[in-house]
Amino acid sequence: MGGDHAPGEIVAGAVDAVREHGVRLVLVGQAPRIRRELDRYGYVGKIPIVHADEALDMGEGALASWRKPRSSIAIACHLIKQGRASALVSAGSTAGVVATSRLRLKGQQGVLRPAIAVTLPTRPRPTILLDAGATADVKAETLVQFAALGTAYAQILLGPDRPTVGLLNIGAEAGKGNKLAKRAHELLAGGSHGIEFAGNVEGHDLLAGRVDVIVTDGFTGNIALKTMEGTIGTAFTEIRDAMTSTPAARMGALLQRRRLQDLRDRLDPDTYGGGVLLGLNGTVVIAHGASHARAITSACELAHRLAAGRIVERIREQVAATRTSRFGRWTHGERDAGDKPPEKPPEGAAQPVEGPPAPRQPVSGPAGDTVPDRTEPPGAP
Repeated sequence: MGGDHAPGEIVAGAVDAVREHGVRLVLVGQAPRIRRELDRYGYVGKIPIVHADEALDMGEGALASWRKPRSSIAIACHLIKQGRASALVSAGSTAGVVATSRLRLKGQQGVLRPAIAVTLPTRPRPTILLDAGATADVKAETLVQFAALGTAYAQILLGPDRPTVGLLNIGAEAGKGNKLAKRAHELLAGGSHGIEFAGNVEGHDLLAGRVDVIVTDGFTGNIALKTMEGTIGTAFTEIRDAMTSTPAARMGALLQRRRLQDLRDRLDPDTYGGGVLLGLNGTVVIAHGASHARAITSACELAHRLAAGRIVERIREQVAATRTSRFGRWTHGERDAGDKPPEKPPEGAAQPVEGPPAPRQPVSGPAGDTVPDRTEPPGAP
């Protein structure tokens, strides 16, 4: 239900993902509207629908995750928690999707902050940039974990066993940058975390393909990403105007149309599907709010590929390798005093006798937890 062109373009992209690529999908949202869109393609009853009464508006922020506990995003997260789905794809409000996903799926054990990873159109293969906007204020230890998240993501998406990681900075030298960048460089260069650190990279290296993963904070990463998107869009407009300005220019464009088409496809964000929210107990793909059907199809393919590659397990293994005495002292849920290990009794004191474990008591779900109203399996009227 999220996106500037929802639900029409969202359903169209989902249908293409099922029809052309064999992706298994469940559509979550207002069932009557979704059914009308499916009817246009003759797919009523062929794709399951889980009804949700509410939907997050594009202008809503993080607080919407509390105001609308039965939104389509919340119910989709509930399906992942139940094991009925492996990943979530949404073109809705980024702040709303991030907040709801963090609330419902929770962060993985040991992960300090989640990060949004996006794909940059570099050669010979794409480059992963994170964080693109999930966490604006970070510590140096968090940037090291972002490097771990990006490494696990690049292993699945790009293929190398040891992807190279660069730290976005104002200079290539180790001593450049602010306190955050210097400290992060020191930790990454330590070499005791299983990350293939290649040093600092600068802004002009973002599209150079020097490394497989570029790490930065969410504030800087979001600005860098949108700057690149705007620059690429402006460049394409200028190229199109130049190649249609005269008959000779149009003839030259006709002769080069295949190369121009390949370039457009490589630089088009719709080719890559969207960003991936890493560090949660579930796979979340956030498509652009202005996504059309092609972008949604790509996002569904990406989610399918990450789920098949066991991205959550890969991240868990990679994050465990980065935890040292310098950082990662707490894992998720271990900050409370009640989670501390019991103190050793004084010497000579009576030792407690361990008996059989107490039976587990049923625990009720969190307040406002979502339960799908109705599931329409394939073939339902």
